[in-house]
Amino acid sequence: MIACMILIWSFNFLVAKVGLRHLPPLTLAAFRVVLAGLIMLVIYLPQRTRLPRPTAQDVWVFARLGLLGVALNQVLFTVGLRYTTVGHSSLIIGTGPITILLLAWLMGLETLTVKKTLGVGLSFAGLAVLVSESGVIANQHPGGHSSTWLGDLITLAGSLAFAGFAVAGKRVASRYDSLSVNTFAHLTGAVLVLPLAIQQGLVLDWRAVSWTGWFALAYMAGLASVAAYLIWYWALRRMAASRLAVFGYLQPLLATTLGVLFLGEAVTAHLLLGGGLIVAGVILAELGPRDEPIRENIS
Repeated sequence: MIACMILIWSFNFLVAKVGLRHLPPLTLAAFRVVLAGLIMLVIYLPQRTRLPRPTAQDVWVFARLGLLGVALNQVLFTVGLRYTTVGHSSLIIGTGPITILLLAWLMGLETLTVKKTLGVGLSFAGLAVLVSESGVIANQHPGGHSSTWLGDLITLAGSLAFAGFAVAGKRVASRYDSLSVNTFAHLTGAVLVLPLAIQQGLVLDWRAVSWTGWFALAYMAGLASVAAYLIWYWALRRMAASRLAVFGYLQPLLATTLGVLFLGEAVTAHLLLGGGLIVAGVILAELGPRDEPIRENIS
């Protein structure tokens, strides 16, 4: 199950990049969030009688979860990928444990040790190396050149949004099952993004979208947003978070390899150096016991 989860999220970068050739980024992102919310609702309704209902106080917590972890995270991921490469995007999202650690520290939920501080420094140095790189961005006009910094920063903003989701989710994680948490968060995200989805649908030339674009949308909503999320929380309840987190280190490597093999993305010195610093920083920051059970590898 964990292997399937890692494969789904790794291929999601590739599928999203292909989907962006057929659908505008805001359209693809908004449709994905709304479709994922509908799928979660279909799964949840037959089982709702045996699952806990959210309290009035927790409704606002789920609203924040939907805003940060679904609406902002997934929209910014898709838009950011339009202006950067799969390699950059996967490595930046791979810094999730660092952003969660910093946010938890700012909220007084975790302390910063020397190792964690050094890990944070290494990861941010790697981010600086990646953002400083210029190159050819896929799906731009023929011969178009652009720096990847815009897409990198948008992707980083999405990563920061998910860090807020991960920390805020601790308030309800112990009282609700994974299906309920995912359903309430995805439904909230779908409601928030619905006006954008309607607006994009009104201006979209539906006949011009090929089956490849619709397949990419279905994959991102049904597998990357629903199936992988459910597998992650299912696995988290059955094994130590630190052990489960180890598998997440494979995602940037696999996603970057897929981008090179199938999209022809270049393996540059910036990518190798920045990626090496990021991975080393994340591993160093996660050495030893962690208080935070949720790390980011959801995209």
